[in-house]
Amino acid sequence: MKLIIQILIFISSLFMSSQHIIPDSIHNEVTTALSYYPELDSINIEFRFKKNIKKSTMQARPRFGSFFRSKKNRKYVILISETFKISDTTFKTRDIPFDIFTGWIGHELGHIMDYQDRSKLNLIWFGIKYVLSDNHIVEAERAADGFAVSHGMEDYILKTKDFILNHANITTSYKDRIKKYYLSPEEIMELVKTRDLEIVED
Repeated sequence: MKLIIQILIFISSLFMSSQHIIPDSIHNEVTTALSYYPELDSINIEFRFKKNIKKSTMQARPRFGSFFRSKKNRKYVILISETFKISDTTFKTRDIPFDIFTGWIGHELGHIMDYQDRSKLNLIWFGIKYVLSDNHIVEAERAADGFAVSHGMEDYILKTKDFILNHANITTSYKDRIKKYYLSPEEIMELVKTRDLEIVED
């Protein structure tokens, strides 16, 4: 089964847009996540490791000039912290299991889908509110989870949340942040039920 998945990833990578800049070390995880978002095939996205990201493991954001570009010409970067801390031990983020890393990327791509839905002025206002309003962070993070689920990535997203919420050595403060800002596993399953029901009705 794993061999079939690797073959499919390789084939999809042959058709992957040159608009995507992906480090070799995470190529399979990223291309797997991107395969769920065909709308982003022609959108410029760079995936880049960063030494440290404050209060986060990954972060998707528009490049500055994109606030003034048309939707099809916007450029984004997904920053990935080089390390991930569990209790007092620091691990390389790259070493996170495949499905969990893929789920994390899928969530960040959900943010980009959200950004793509917004007009220039709305995107600027979104950025301002994200900095100033804690409630808006909740709205934005839950929306990103929602986009991932609507694109069929719920299994990856649930595994990512399970890894964080049920890992004995991940700090309580980090778990509390996940519970506060993101959809719960129960809410994700409700979204899946709603999505599947809508598909049946169509």
